[in-house]
Amino acid sequence: MALIVLVADTLNESGLADLRACGCEVICEPGLKDDALRTAVARSRCNVLIVRGTEVKKDVIEASDDLGLIIRAGAGYNTIDVAAASRRGVAVANCPGKNAVAVAELTFGLILALDRRIVDGAVDLRAGKWNKKEYSKARGLKGRTLGVVGVGDIGRAVIRRAKAFEMEVVAYSRSLTHDRAEELGVLRCSSPAEVAARCDVLSVHLAAAPETKNIINADVIKQLKPGSYFVNTARADVVDYSALADAMKKRDIRVGLDVYPKEPSAGEAEFAAEIVRTGGVVYGTHHIGASTDQAQQAIAEEAVRIATTYAQTGQVLHCVNIEHAPNAACQLVVRHYDKVGVLASVLDLISRANISVKEMSNSIYQGFEAAVAVIQLDKNPPASLVDSIAAMKDKIIKVEVKCAK
Repeated sequence: MALIVLVADTLNESGLADLRACGCEVICEPGLKDDALRTAVARSRCNVLIVRGTEVKKDVIEASDDLGLIIRAGAGYNTIDVAAASRRGVAVANCPGKNAVAVAELTFGLILALDRRIVDGAVDLRAGKWNKKEYSKARGLKGRTLGVVGVGDIGRAVIRRAKAFEMEVVAYSRSLTHDRAEELGVLRCSSPAEVAARCDVLSVHLAAAPETKNIINADVIKQLKPGSYFVNTARADVVDYSALADAMKKRDIRVGLDVYPKEPSAGEAEFAAEIVRTGGVVYGTHHIGASTDQAQQAIAEEAVRIATTYAQTGQVLHCVNIEHAPNAACQLVVRHYDKVGVLASVLDLISRANISVKEMSNSIYQGFEAAVAVIQLDKNPPASLVDSIAAMKDKIIKVEVKCAK
């Protein structure tokens, strides 16, 4: 039976063709959202849902038992109700790193524009005003210090470009070690506030999550030197925009933004962000960091790879809601003959003992005569259960129990 894939956002035509070539039944309906999306999921009985910026709420996830995988054709997945998906056993996957170069390029576009005031100069030039005296005032980037908060794929891409501009780099990330910082050629800081205090340009590259909400707060922003530049091409939730606006007015902070609180959900709409009307040097783009042809092609290819791997093997690449550390108390290692019904018999005995299986793997050895099952259990098995499994001599070779001390 062919895998049914519902594409609810724009995806490259080559990606759609690749999905069909792999035997998937593809339903492409860009622009679906809210009730229309829920209805489409229920009607199509899709196994896979692919979205870009579309919000996937609880009611969409619960609309069909056939839905097993949601693919976010991008890096961030804060528009998907991951908790609701987890409760339904629906996998959520993203396409990390595929837009890193595009976002890094826009980041440096904003940094250069802030330093040279390219936007203001272009506006005056179009209005017939020649003001070389004013727009000759620029500091230059060589030798300046770039501060990077968030050293994932995008942060590292920004660091590489900063090195090409001969900038010094200081950085903070929860996962950044001294050794990794040395490899990247950056100075590791202990906090975002330390990064802000040390840099001339602060660039943010963090995913939206409860632990990163407003991580760039007033205490961090006040560490910026007067006249510093601030760039956010990540998510609006990670920055206190009120504190940022205050710093723009009081300390001449120049700001470049690609993301904003309460962005319109439509591609075209009226928009009046308070931060943009603050005054001073503030340049903005329309949340287009990942919107290059190169990035969208790479993201489409990765989304297709995730979907086709799922169709062929059942495995989910880049799954963001799988439990990597199940709360298992004990591990049961069963070396057994590769016969029909062996694992069914073992699992039946475990069930009768009122023990829950948290995770299980089964590796078959060459020749298809023997295999080893590793079964994670939620409690220590009684000796009687182990003896019962071991007693099936025609099926079982050896049983071992490995429990946490």
